[in-house]
Amino acid sequence: MILGTAAPARAVAAPHGLRTADNGARIVSQEWLDTSTFDFTVASPAIGSDQKVRVLVPRGWSSRSARTWPVLFAFHGGRDTYVSWTRSSQIKTIANTYDVMVVMPEADNGGYADWWNYGKRGTPRWEQFHMSEVRQLVERNYRAGEVRACMGNSSGGQGCIAYAARHPGAFRYAASMSGILSLLSPGIPRLLTVTNLLNALDPFRIWGIPGVDDANWRAHDPLALAPRLRGTGLFIASGTNGLPGPLDDESTVVGGLIEAPTGTTNIEFRNRLRELGIPVTARLYGPGSHSWPYWRRELDAVWPSLMSAIGAAKTGSSA
Repeated sequence: MILGTAAPARAVAAPHGLRTADNGARIVSQEWLDTSTFDFTVASPAIGSDQKVRVLVPRGWSSRSARTWPVLFAFHGGRDTYVSWTRSSQIKTIANTYDVMVVMPEADNGGYADWWNYGKRGTPRWEQFHMSEVRQLVERNYRAGEVRACMGNSSGGQGCIAYAARHPGAFRYAASMSGILSLLSPGIPRLLTVTNLLNALDPFRIWGIPGVDDANWRAHDPLALAPRLRGTGLFIASGTNGLPGPLDDESTVVGGLIEAPTGTTNIEFRNRLRELGIPVTARLYGPGSHSWPYWRRELDAVWPSLMSAIGAAKTGSSA
């Protein structure tokens, strides 16, 4: 579909002739929300169910174009969904001024990992969904290019950095906003276990049992994977002390309980990169909660670097 000829905002069967992913994942429906935003649904073998993906396309985009576009993958945090970035941030407004596609896949509370499942593995395989199925589907059907960056907030930030390390070269730039960047630091396994229990999950299915399956935890741990990030542009941002910051009010101050340990892992991660001689832009800002006002601020701060890294040119104002 050519930009500017969007269908009404309703889900319809996917057009004929769409290509599948290598493992048979296929697009079963798509829905245009406006002239620059559409959702598509994937019948995903990796997850074992249908999953949604939201896409922002730039001016002049067409699925029939001879060219491709640079891509930003935007990953969401826990207890949220694929709609979070367009619902809670200014991403649509600023993306509209650049020649970039933004891909925002569902991640549920999946930990951005193929689940360990007590060593049996199997579904859900969130890493396979994101890094193989979604990537292949947008490249084969929607003219997404092979030049990519990623960013994420909270667990999405951890996922972005971990994916960049586990798939060297997949992303030219990786940005984390309040992501836990050291999974095995003191107190962090307990924090993640409690968080996932509150999400009504068996927390040991994701990475395994802390102290027993630590090798699998390390295999997904940004801190442990840090040497594999050489050559990738990096941005991390987090509050560090859990105190209320300039953008907090009564509705956001509780987020300090999460941001303090998160910030500690960001400091560790920054220090480890410095030891390795790997450049990183680190905005570790002291007071400030685990909340959207700060992530919107950091989105503005990192956006030019993301676009520069993938060669996405500025196209004009958002009006």
